[in-house]
Amino acid sequence: MLNRLGLIRMSGRDPREGHRVASPLELLFDLVFVVAVSQASQNLHHGIVEGHAVETAVTYAMVFFAIWWAWLNFTWFASAFDTDDWLYRLTTIVQMGGVLVLAAGVHDAMAEGDWAVVTFGYVIMRLAMVAQWVRLAISDPEQRAVAIRFATGISIVQLLWVARLALPAEGQFWTFWPALLLEILVPVWAERAHHTPWHPHHVAERYGLFTLILLGESLLGSANAIIDANNSGEHIDGLVGLAVAGVVLAAGMWWMYFSREQTDRLDSLRHGFVFGYAHYFVFAGAGAVSAGIEVELDLLTEAGEHLTATEASFALTVPVTVFMVALWLVLLRGKITTTASALFLAAAALVLASAALPIVTVVGTASAVVLAVAVLEVQRVRDRAA
Repeated sequence: MLNRLGLIRMSGRDPREGHRVASPLELLFDLVFVVAVSQASQNLHHGIVEGHAVETAVTYAMVFFAIWWAWLNFTWFASAFDTDDWLYRLTTIVQMGGVLVLAAGVHDAMAEGDWAVVTFGYVIMRLAMVAQWVRLAISDPEQRAVAIRFATGISIVQLLWVARLALPAEGQFWTFWPALLLEILVPVWAERAHHTPWHPHHVAERYGLFTLILLGESLLGSANAIIDANNSGEHIDGLVGLAVAGVVLAAGMWWMYFSREQTDRLDSLRHGFVFGYAHYFVFAGAGAVSAGIEVELDLLTEAGEHLTATEASFALTVPVTVFMVALWLVLLRGKITTTASALFLAAAALVLASAALPIVTVVGTASAVVLAVAVLEVQRVRDRAA
């Protein structure tokens, strides 16, 4: 029957499968998320410039959770059960449509507190994921228990997300957090029935690819500075300096992230949860760096009427600091010496401390990132020599 329909029986893939890499469909899926991440970072930038830094940072964290969680769930499911037949592709494309709906509602959510469109886009993505789990439950008796748990848990939480829309804005805000907690507990509960056979190398590669997408947003911010420097006769030195610093930051963050092998962090289910969940802070920090660069650009060109130098400094230094500390916790801790760890975290502290002197924030942040990279490279050379 399946063959006549052009379908492949969905079952667990071999987690030791050789030469497992991201599929073209997964790469296309990631590209759609560029739109959502870009919308979130742009609205973070505008909110800070308009004098609502704290409120906008909180809504950015909320929106980014929706983006990250939908990406994470697809990534781990695809690693374990990707069939790449027409039904699997079609269901994935429905999820991509949900991402675009979510992206369309980011501005209203972050600027106006209207979460309706974001919620509907998110629910579209999650219900498409339910369809994948139901298909797995029908196809594979071995995976049926875990698939039913995932499908049931996700469906119940989606009802809660939709029900929240009937509440006033304040009620929606406070009910967001218990709903978020339930979302992240669903996989923990479901995996107790049966461990899904995700592929460690494949998962590590997918996380690395998403990191590259987020760092691309930072390069876009630097490109805007270069373009403005070329088109404007004012602040040229400062704009070029900001552009150079932006490139240094993006390159340094890339260097830090890919400085060590990551697959060995995925050697058990517990470590998989730590790796997967803690990456929220790595991703959210990386995604917000472009907003920080754009805010510094507005300060330099005097485009922000309500913007202060201190706010601009923290808009850049906080995301970089969050990225570095989270990166150390997820990928570097235990892989570098105690001395190297202390120096790396000291460099992260220098990034944050540079906000105290707004006149040197950009240079100080870039210099601290270079210092962190140097620490990791010296450690690498010593490891090789040993």
